[in-house]
Amino acid sequence: MAQCLVKNYRHNKFVLDNLEEGDLISIKENILYSHWAVYAGDDKVVHLSGKDDVSSEFAFVKLENFWKVVGNKKAKKNNKKDKERTPFRGKDIVKRALSMIGPNAYNLLCNNCEHFATWCRYDKKKSDQVDKALTVVSVVGGIAVAAGLLHEMFKDDE
Repeated sequence: MAQCLVKNYRHNKFVLDNLEEGDLISIKENILYSHWAVYAGDDKVVHLSGKDDVSSEFAFVKLENFWKVVGNKKAKKNNKKDKERTPFRGKDIVKRALSMIGPNAYNLLCNNCEHFATWCRYDKKKSDQVDKALTVVSVVGGIAVAAGLLHEMFKDDE
């Protein structure tokens, strides 16, 4: 366990040392989900985060220390959309992120932490995680419907 923590610390220190203002960071929470933040400089990130004492419809945009947000999880610089979209300049990305500090509406499907981060950098709310999840749900739902239809078609043959 301690070896894993040291390994993640070294990895995250390398990531932090190579970030520039306005870079997006994805933080691996588990196999299905990553948390997203905008690097603001001086070891600080801006991110949309839930709060335990409010309903799930609300979240807060916060400016916090990189290490507090990352914890023992693995972080990575994630500007992968730069190939498709032109990002704002770093200082402008940070300015956009900071302008949203405070309470904000939260919606898993259309206003989560990844939507916030991509809006700050590209002026477009986008979440590949949501898109992938909806694709999986659609495929599984389609298979279930097809299986149900096939069952109805062949049940008289039983």
